[in-house]
Amino acid sequence: MAARTHPPHPFLLRRCALLAVAVLVLALSGEPDAPGPAEDQGATAEEADAPESPAGPQPFTVAFGGDVMFDGILADRLDSDPGTAMGPVSEVFARSDLSIVNLETAVTEGGTSAPAKEFVFRAPPSAYEALHSAEVDVATVANNHGMDYGVDGLEDTLDHAEDAGFPIVGAGRNADEAYSPHRVEVNGNTVAILGATDVIDGHLIPDWVAGDGRPGLASVKGEALERMLEAVGEAEAEADTVLTYLHAGLEGEHCPLPHAPDLARQLIDAGADVVVNSHAHVLGPGGYLDGAYVHYGLGNFAFYNFSGPTAETGVLRLTMREGEVLEDEWLPGRIRGGVPTLYEGEQATSALGTWEGYRDTCGLELGDEP
Repeated sequence: MAARTHPPHPFLLRRCALLAVAVLVLALSGEPDAPGPAEDQGATAEEADAPESPAGPQPFTVAFGGDVMFDGILADRLDSDPGTAMGPVSEVFARSDLSIVNLETAVTEGGTSAPAKEFVFRAPPSAYEALHSAEVDVATVANNHGMDYGVDGLEDTLDHAEDAGFPIVGAGRNADEAYSPHRVEVNGNTVAILGATDVIDGHLIPDWVAGDGRPGLASVKGEALERMLEAVGEAEAEADTVLTYLHAGLEGEHCPLPHAPDLARQLIDAGADVVVNSHAHVLGPGGYLDGAYVHYGLGNFAFYNFSGPTAETGVLRLTMREGEVLEDEWLPGRIRGGVPTLYEGEQATSALGTWEGYRDTCGLELGDEP
């Protein structure tokens, strides 16, 4: 006889139906709080092992070179290969986060040479390619050769820089542009760079110093000093690091002019963290002053005139963070074939000692530590 079957109890039917629905919902949506699959657990472990991102601005290095121009033997280098015209010093600039030089020439193939001026310099637009290829990031053109070919030459200098995408400071189509800093973000630090000249032939000052609606250079001579101090103060209000590059000094003299320390102090009081100088064609001393770093003579760098003291050169490298100089380094060298070559070994040690001696020789209040 066949076994007799009984229909399931209604309660059991309802319970089985509810369980089936719950299983289906879990299969479709998953438990939010349930442990993830193996790969998700592995990703969590990797995240736990990952290093934390550094908080706030981090130290950066800035390298300064002296006077650069492209005349004589340098013109030949520029014509033959702009990409290597600056020589092997580009390796030092490449290892730095920011590199700055003084471009002591008008960048123009036109214009009219300045009247009653013994030496006038100009270079083709490929000068900017040479600087860029050498890992130079910014150049000041505020110097006694920036307007060697007049307003037309200066406007060419500015136009060619814009076409090359190469930042220059210390000159402009009016005073606002000339005294405006170049701003850049480096390792979380906001850096402002300004240039100005303390060297202009007296008869050229009215035409060379930028004014309202007048193209020209930024200057620290006479009444122009107040404009520069104001520009430094404005830069300091918007940036945590302010670098100033002056064209100043007396040709052939290792020691700065008597007014130079006071000028440096005024710039520092206005907000400058670094004040460097070039123009004398020979090296000058450097060190700490009123909480900032000052270098009174970077000397020739890439230059046609290189014999004896005018051939001694170097790179100033500073490690900074939020306006504070954490470490300074002078890398001495010598100009060979128009371009700087850094010393090594005993030659570097000897040249460094000579440079450090200028601080005492000149009797300056410069410290060797921050």
